[in-house]
Amino acid sequence: MKHRVRGHLYPSGAALELLHADITTLKVDAIVNAANEHLRHGGGVAGIISAKGGASIQQESSHWVQEHGLVKHNAPALTGAGNLPCKYIIHAVGPIWGEGDEDKKLEDAILGSLLLAEKLSLKSLAIPPISTGIFGFPKERAAGIFFNIISQFFQEHPSSSLRTVGVTIIDTPTLNIFLAIFDRWFTTTGNSPS
Repeated sequence: MKHRVRGHLYPSGAALELLHADITTLKVDAIVNAANEHLRHGGGVAGIISAKGGASIQQESSHWVQEHGLVKHNAPALTGAGNLPCKYIIHAVGPIWGEGDEDKKLEDAILGSLLLAEKLSLKSLAIPPISTGIFGFPKERAAGIFFNIISQFFQEHPSSSLRTVGVTIIDTPTLNIFLAIFDRWFTTTGNSPS
């Protein structure tokens, strides 16, 4: 199941898409995992990715932490994708609501994922609504941050290898919130959604 709900094309030809989909099924260069700093993939999106992708994802994640230490908001980790159809998993750590400086930490997690994808010369990336589940980040607030950071990235990196970023949401209530913010955001910034 993959349904493109909205899209926005930037002057560089790069595209932001809002997808109603199971991120583990997407044939993209990389997906972003909403991870914790220890890369213990127990629940939420991380648990689903780990379960569907197989044991190698947790093994590689544990090795990454042993080698590099805890994952920082602005410096996501990278592993293979195990049995998933994508090539890589970028493990981004978003903020837990209430811990302080949450907006900046979410911005760092999103931008860090985009920059790592560019560094790897990837063309397509799918990213879930980081921190809006068990971490409790307000969904409306998160949606605005997502669209702002992705738009800034494409404006500042017009020749990036990255051509498509899909904000990928499986549950309808969250999708509807992001959809409403998408329409409002791209209308008020002078860019109409397609």
